[in-house]
Amino acid sequence: MEFIAKDSIKSLSNPGVVSRQLLNPENSESRRVTVTEVHLEKGASQPRHTHNASEQIWYAVKGSGKLLLENNSEKDFRAGDVVRFADNDVHGLYNDGEEEFVYVSVTAPPIDFGYAYTDKT
Repeated sequence: MEFIAKDSIKSLSNPGVVSRQLLNPENSESRRVTVTEVHLEKGASQPRHTHNASEQIWYAVKGSGKLLLENNSEKDFRAGDVVRFADNDVHGLYNDGEEEFVYVSVTAPPIDFGYAYTDKT
């Protein structure tokens, strides 16, 4: 068993976005998965991007937003929805709702997301 204490969870942030690194190679012995909890303020976004060697599953916990997909397409993404992105799938998120948007992301194999954030605490 492995227990991860709250004080060992690192947060990465950009304006309007906080990504809590719940389980990753820095705080866990797991080398198969990264689990993050992502918070987007109203109007905040994560730009379209890809991961060339990892898949991601997002579970929307709170709020509503738009998935930003390939060819500038969008899809509604609301609390309770789940989406899976295969390797190289274009994806991003825009919080167009009236409240904070929160989702949990599972990434396999793990990624160190520090490269994508300006503040690391």
